[in-house]
Amino acid sequence: MEQRPSTAEPLVIVIGHAALDSVYRIARFPPEPAKVRALEHLECGGGSAANAAAAIAHLGGNAEFWSRTGADETGRRILDSLRKDGVATDYVRIHAGSRSSQAAVIVDERGERLIVSERDHAMPSTLDGLPIAHIASAAAVLSDLRWFEATFAAFTEARRVNVPSLLDIDIGGGGLAERFIPMTDYAIFSAEGLTAYAGEGPHMELLGVALAAGVRHAGVTLGAGGYLWRTRSGEQGFQPAFKVQPVTDTTGAGDAFHGAFAWALAHGHADAQCARIASAVAALSIRGLGARSGLPAREDVIALLGEG
Repeated sequence: MEQRPSTAEPLVIVIGHAALDSVYRIARFPPEPAKVRALEHLECGGGSAANAAAAIAHLGGNAEFWSRTGADETGRRILDSLRKDGVATDYVRIHAGSRSSQAAVIVDERGERLIVSERDHAMPSTLDGLPIAHIASAAAVLSDLRWFEATFAAFTEARRVNVPSLLDIDIGGGGLAERFIPMTDYAIFSAEGLTAYAGEGPHMELLGVALAAGVRHAGVTLGAGGYLWRTRSGEQGFQPAFKVQPVTDTTGAGDAFHGAFAWALAHGHADAQCARIASAVAALSIRGLGARSGLPAREDVIALLGEG
């Protein structure tokens, strides 16, 4: 059943990558290349930014997705899955002659995963008439840096009209981080993304590199190790990861964290509460196979926060 956000929900614009995931669950990873029998298989929507937008929609939020796909069957299925999740796709640009992104995701009995992805690097990167002025209607803007032309235009406008912006910085976007971090308000890294940007060292010190570049909030997601953050105003904190069962698939947990953080930010929550809400959403998301089947509704998050 397609979810519909309340008209009172603040708008969150999410920019970046969408894919179709083919997920295989196996008992365990072999020690060397071998034939392995799958215990379960499914196809579902994927892609960092698309998963974040879906997380927002599952919370009852108003998520608008800006992305690119090919004019192929894979692209049609990507859009169908987003619409089913309740994400607005009016500004997903469909390009004839381009291949939509796909990924193979192998998940073991502990929920750990191996991802092999394919993207069409020749996908047109023009803005295609994106409504940049629409940024003023948003309460937050999130990007995974996979469409940097749209991110540059949107973040420039967000800074002009005082709309908070948030970057999801993983190893795929690490090379662009130096250019975009001075344009953003909230820089949230994976551990690998932080190292690629700031080098080796204690996480709290490395976050200071991003703060010196101009962000208001710099944080790093550490999986089961929680979330570490600090701000330009001198605040700092650590949010432990919530423990949930079963741990089925950790794919997309970081994406869910970013989406939920942007949703909480759009609702005006303080940084510590944004981190707590995002951590709860990320923890609950690992209960299902695939990046989106475990995404929680708002009631599930409230229940977990109450327990914690």
